[in-house]
Amino acid sequence: MGLISNGTTIFDNGSMASGFGGSLNFISKATASASASIEFTSGIDSTYKEYIFYFVNMHPATDGAEFQFQASTDSGSNYNTTVTSTHFDAYHEENDGSPTLTYLTGFDQAQGTGFETIARDIGFDNDQSASGYLHIFNPSSTTFVKHFMSKFNFSGNNNFTGNSFHAGYFNDTNDIDAVKFQMSSGNIDSGEILLFGIN
Repeated sequence: MGLISNGTTIFDNGSMASGFGGSLNFISKATASASASIEFTSGIDSTYKEYIFYFVNMHPATDGAEFQFQASTDSGSNYNTTVTSTHFDAYHEENDGSPTLTYLTGFDQAQGTGFETIARDIGFDNDQSASGYLHIFNPSSTTFVKHFMSKFNFSGNNNFTGNSFHAGYFNDTNDIDAVKFQMSSGNIDSGEILLFGIN
């Protein structure tokens, strides 16, 4: 069924798909198991203008760890691409205390080369984890900086839910061809990362 106006179909599913965007194409999946890091060193190239990583139940081995990423312009030999970024989140505690929406200066960068935090203070209890997604736009461009943005929900180490919003750009006109994920401390105990490209 398509959009309906006064009982008349004005778009069918096929025309809507072609008119409003492309398809989501699965590229690869990585499963963490006490992993120090997870790297995607293939599948990120000029095939697509946008790539999306989906994260399912990223569970840290260390209580309160941050989930982070960085990009490489040399096939994963180095992960130190220059970043300018911004980070804010909303959180609410299980005991109904401290509902807050705040900008977090400790998780942004201004022409830094460190790993970007995209989910913070994740709890390591058996039922705690972080899930979300990360978009990277036109990583193979040799003209423009490479924009990214992410959104996560996480179960915090002090028993709160947090909703993180993170965005920025890699200030480098070399093509990005690899991405690495890690916790700020300890291993990624478990979780899945799925990589898709968008036509």
